[in-house]
Amino acid sequence: MSTVELTFDGAMAEVVMQRPEVLNSLDESAVADLSTALTAAVDGGARGLLLRGEGRGFSAGRDLSTASPLTEDAYAILSGVFNPLIAQLRSLPVPTVAAVHGACLGVGFGLAMACDVVLAARKSTLGSPFANIGCVLDSGGHLALVQRIGSHRALELIYTAELINGERAEQIGLVNRVVDDDALIDTARDMVRAISQGPTQALLESKRIIANIIDHGDGLAEVLEAEAAAQGRMAGTPDYVEGITAFLDKRKPTFRGPA
Repeated sequence: MSTVELTFDGAMAEVVMQRPEVLNSLDESAVADLSTALTAAVDGGARGLLLRGEGRGFSAGRDLSTASPLTEDAYAILSGVFNPLIAQLRSLPVPTVAAVHGACLGVGFGLAMACDVVLAARKSTLGSPFANIGCVLDSGGHLALVQRIGSHRALELIYTAELINGERAEQIGLVNRVVDDDALIDTARDMVRAISQGPTQALLESKRIIANIIDHGDGLAEVLEAEAAAQGRMAGTPDYVEGITAFLDKRKPTFRGPA
């Protein structure tokens, strides 16, 4: 994987996009490497995953240096190259956190929004500049914007191509938290490390329940049933037993994740 680095720190996996000379913009090779790294993180037993970019930005999006706007098949490029990566990341059976700094645009924006939690540096740049190049926002950006900030703000950002910094992104609910630029990586690592030491099987049950609310519009009846079924699957597992036992013993639990 020449364009992506995967490292482990205990149960925490860190995936770093490594094309800083082009603000981690993604070509087909980089997409393939990133997909391989995500799969390897899961296969390696990761219980928490941090996604970030090396250099001055998270990711500026698709690498347009070889684009052929007159002849290229834009549908095939999205449906065959980029969309599967977005879908893979969003459904990854690991809690995911994006640490966003600098440019977070296009496919890069889609990757960040596909993560479960997004931490943004104060000076990061997020939004939809597609109107400036005559293109349509892609990589799941419409869904992320509407879910996080509402249709009215989504259309404003799309129509105006306004880019916002991390502080504004936090204010309107686009990201979970804004962090000082020089503290971003350490803050994100601390969060992912803590998540990876938690009851990750239970956390993933919640991830699935929320995905069904988003994707299928599950209402109260469906959610109550899903919660009961999830709790039934957890009952008797090592983490379930450890968590309740530690609570009764008034000590901190030691979780092991899926058996």
